[in-house]
Amino acid sequence: MDVLFSAFFLIIGLAMLCFGGNWLVNGGVTIAKKLRVSNLVIGMTVVAYGTSTPELAASIAAASEHGGIVVGNIVGSNIANIGMVIGIASIMIPLVVSKTTLRREIPLMLGVSILLILLSLDGVLSHYDGAILLSSLVGFAIFTYKDAKKNREKETDNTKDSISSVYLKASGLILLGVSLLGVGAYLTVDNAVVLAKELGLSEKLIGLTVIAIGTSLPELVTSIIAIRKGHMEIGVGNIIGSNIYNILMIMGVGASLGSILISSDVFIDYAIMMVFSASLLIALKKGYISRMVGIILSSAYALYLLVSFLI
Repeated sequence: MDVLFSAFFLIIGLAMLCFGGNWLVNGGVTIAKKLRVSNLVIGMTVVAYGTSTPELAASIAAASEHGGIVVGNIVGSNIANIGMVIGIASIMIPLVVSKTTLRREIPLMLGVSILLILLSLDGVLSHYDGAILLSSLVGFAIFTYKDAKKNREKETDNTKDSISSVYLKASGLILLGVSLLGVGAYLTVDNAVVLAKELGLSEKLIGLTVIAIGTSLPELVTSIIAIRKGHMEIGVGNIIGSNIYNILMIMGVGASLGSILISSDVFIDYAIMMVFSASLLIALKKGYISRMVGIILSSAYALYLLVSFLI
């Protein structure tokens, strides 16, 4: 009976992810048009914040006593975002990305990852390190705001609805989408864990597959929906923004709430995270991520999971 209930709630969770991702994208696109801000910026801010909600909640809950969960959650999610989300999305539709993304946003993501590694060299992410990460988050937010204001798109959205009405509807969609993504992610992960245990899978395998993939489901669903709607910049921006926020915001909050010990084996995962991130920089030299690159990313991620399980 428990298995049937878990399967039912698992399906409900997946449905909430789909609806939540759709509404979050629609609300973000509407605001982007009204503010004359690029879809990439909306993807890296509103949408990325929203899809990072599950990781933030999980990290806050684990920060006081389970610092290792925080690190594993962030690093694992960042790897999954590129290997699984970008990989699967580009297999479905080759991703065309602007040169701006190649020149600034992806190097910025790499830079934030390097900052995390440097702060971890002493074996602990202290309250002080958390403050550095959160301060960097503020700097990133200011940079994004100024850049969006400077590079507003010339075209306007000539709808007859009043501006306040449009903002109200879009904000409602975003809030509802974020809420559904958060609740849907937890329903999906928690009930998938129950099913996995009933099937006799190990705790380690559950952590490497269900938890890591589950916390990246909002990014996967939202990016695929955005890309299928023709908003590729939102799909890619969502991943880049989420990876940046995972480190600066979520790791920053986790370290600020309680110092996080960094074991030596974490640096192997750091290196893998850097390789996956750098692969986007190489792939985007042609201005797009092809299906072949998507297959390579997805296969590499599957191999990463397999090797992690065997070790």
